[in-house]
Amino acid sequence: MTLYTTDYLEYYLTLVGWLVNNGIWNILVASGVFALPFVAIVIQEWLRARAEGADEGNKGVLSSMRIENRVWVAIVVIMFAGIPFIPVDLSTIRFDTTRSAQCQVSVPQPKDTGWSNAYTTLNNQSALVPVWWFFMHAISKAVTGAAVAAIPCGTDLRQMRMDVDSTRINDPVLAQEVGDFVHDCYGPSRAKLFMSRPTLSDEQMNDVTWIGSSYFLDTAGFYDTYHSSTPRTAWPYDATRDAGLAQVDSGGGYPSCRQWWSDGNSGLRARLLAQVDPDLLSRIGRWAGFLSQNEVNDSVIRAVVSPRQQKMNQGAVYTDYGGQIEKTLPNIVTRGAGDLGMTVGSLGFFPAMDVVRQALPMVLSLLKMALVICIPLVLVVGTYELKALVAVSCAEFALFFVDFWFQLARWLDSTILDALYGWGFGASRPHSNFDPLIGLNNAFGDMLLNFVMATMFIVLPGFWVAALGWVGVRAGNVLNGLAVATGDAKSAGGSGSRLAISSAKGSAK
Repeated sequence: MTLYTTDYLEYYLTLVGWLVNNGIWNILVASGVFALPFVAIVIQEWLRARAEGADEGNKGVLSSMRIENRVWVAIVVIMFAGIPFIPVDLSTIRFDTTRSAQCQVSVPQPKDTGWSNAYTTLNNQSALVPVWWFFMHAISKAVTGAAVAAIPCGTDLRQMRMDVDSTRINDPVLAQEVGDFVHDCYGPSRAKLFMSRPTLSDEQMNDVTWIGSSYFLDTAGFYDTYHSSTPRTAWPYDATRDAGLAQVDSGGGYPSCRQWWSDGNSGLRARLLAQVDPDLLSRIGRWAGFLSQNEVNDSVIRAVVSPRQQKMNQGAVYTDYGGQIEKTLPNIVTRGAGDLGMTVGSLGFFPAMDVVRQALPMVLSLLKMALVICIPLVLVVGTYELKALVAVSCAEFALFFVDFWFQLARWLDSTILDALYGWGFGASRPHSNFDPLIGLNNAFGDMLLNFVMATMFIVLPGFWVAALGWVGVRAGNVLNGLAVATGDAKSAGGSGSRLAISSAKGSAK
């Protein structure tokens, strides 16, 4: 039999929790404290029978029957939920890779990680798990795993968006060459397009808004006509092509804009593409299966070289109750103030919530360990009642199922962008043009969504525990520890931006 875990810390702390649990149970047995609930049962039932009045018949027979019932229940609880029975060690506990295999992501086993030494420190120790709690661990993991498996695999678009946004042209010479290309090629071609006023499709209208436009590259009279105004050493002087242009000592020539952009490794496109992480390009390519890899590369280059991000959408994506359908001047001013306020607030809020999201699985693993350690004492204080057993079992299931809510919040946080900005086969989306910045253009709605989604990692588990309370399952404030334990981490994470702002103000004075 095997206990499955889905987190490296949980893998380690599960055995630690049961080792401590066994130690506490042994102390209770050796000291005789485990028998005190039987004394409490006798006293409780005797007092209860005595308080019911004379009309209940023979109080001795009544109380003895009740005591017998409760003693038998207590014995069953001790046998199945108190006495450690099933041996468990690190070879019994398994790290579950079902979800990662389902989504085709390779996750190393604990023994293959840098934590392997920490895991082996407990190899000489083993714990025993009561039958009931072994069953509860297995059923809780099974239900949670099935629920998580029902969540479709998704691409982490937020990380891709941040990677694209953080990509810069690090070579100043290349950045200057991009400026030269705009001046010598894109500017004149754009001006000629406006003068000729051809009929363009919507796709072509979007295409001509960046320097690598396929329309300018493939249409006669544009990039095949214009050329670099300064010599380029990567293209030797060609007497036919460069007739009438000055020859220089370096031997550089004057490539046409088409050559300048497209020629092999020397072309501007290839050198700009080299500024982007190849892994990022392949990840975007796998997600954007509706585009060829060349189209994906062009989209990323477009985002990198654009002096400002092109606004692809002309309306809001989200349904809300802000302002009016036709915004008045006060609405516009209010929305602008809201944008500014959220921008300033996000400087502290987003880093703080990012820290919280990283800390939550750690806190959850520690809470699971704490619950395991508390089990013997809770059963003794609860006088081995079924009510106490059910309450602890529900709390354990609630803790285990929180993993699902974290997974769901994480999936929504990423794939909500796919729903709004992706473009699947035959699927309609609010935006018709592929934009690698994925949402940065819809500033207000996306920033507000960021605020909302960040809190879902706390709100959804809290709602889950509240839902259990609707049917009488009192899991209590079992998840308060998530908010309390991550409070300091959240404060520390948000302080980084405040320190940066303070430093910037200090240096500006």
